[in-house]
Amino acid sequence: MLVLLPPSEGKAPSGRGAPLKPESLSLPGLAGARQAVLDELVELCAADEDKAREVLGLSEGLRGEIAKNTELRTAGTRPAGEVYTGVLYDALDLASLDTAGKRRAARSLLVFSGLWGAVRVTDRIPSYRCSMGVKLPGLGVLSSHWRAPMATVLPEVAGRGLVLDLRSSAYAAAWRPKGEIAERTASVRVLHAPTRKVVSHFNKATKGRIVRSLMESGAVPSGPAELVEALRDLGYVVEAVAPAAGAGKAWLLDVLVDEIH
Repeated sequence: MLVLLPPSEGKAPSGRGAPLKPESLSLPGLAGARQAVLDELVELCAADEDKAREVLGLSEGLRGEIAKNTELRTAGTRPAGEVYTGVLYDALDLASLDTAGKRRAARSLLVFSGLWGAVRVTDRIPSYRCSMGVKLPGLGVLSSHWRAPMATVLPEVAGRGLVLDLRSSAYAAAWRPKGEIAERTASVRVLHAPTRKVVSHFNKATKGRIVRSLMESGAVPSGPAELVEALRDLGYVVEAVAPAAGAGKAWLLDVLVDEIH
């Protein structure tokens, strides 16, 4: 099972570990594309703070994020699973998983990123600011920059098992499973049961809890239908929309929640 996650805007400070070693990151087929984004981002932030703030879409109060980006090559690192600190990651709470759960997370979780493309939660990275929707002057919109290398690398990473896609639309634009892979992919929405409306904050928290439940339980669903059963066994209320056989489309799973908090 491969679980595709968005990053979070909230990030822990860079760690005290060794500086970034690009060659040590997972998915080495993305190395060239990563280097291109890293080089342009560092150069942009070092050369013109005002332009960098405009390009990155940062408010005046986040101006300090630009200085952080200038130090990406020398800043200390920590595992990506510790760098991301948003609502989804708080609910997932990787640090409190038992040893077996942490091993499953290391194998299964892939975090998409405007800067790195995609990394595993064990990959050591510095804190940074660069979303997938950013349009760098030289490379253009990052979701477009990543499409070609992702199309080559991700099918191999997905292997022959289930793909659980929990990414937001901006990050999903960098790689969309196609054909046979799409047919064993499931995307998830979180809906408020009484109103059938999509919830925002609780959407992220519920997705984090779903991933945690799967990592804790050791469930290894082989496809979307088996995932639906596994989630129901774990106590989630799930409605599934299955595409027609051979349509080359992903399943859509609606997880229904009664409370929004």
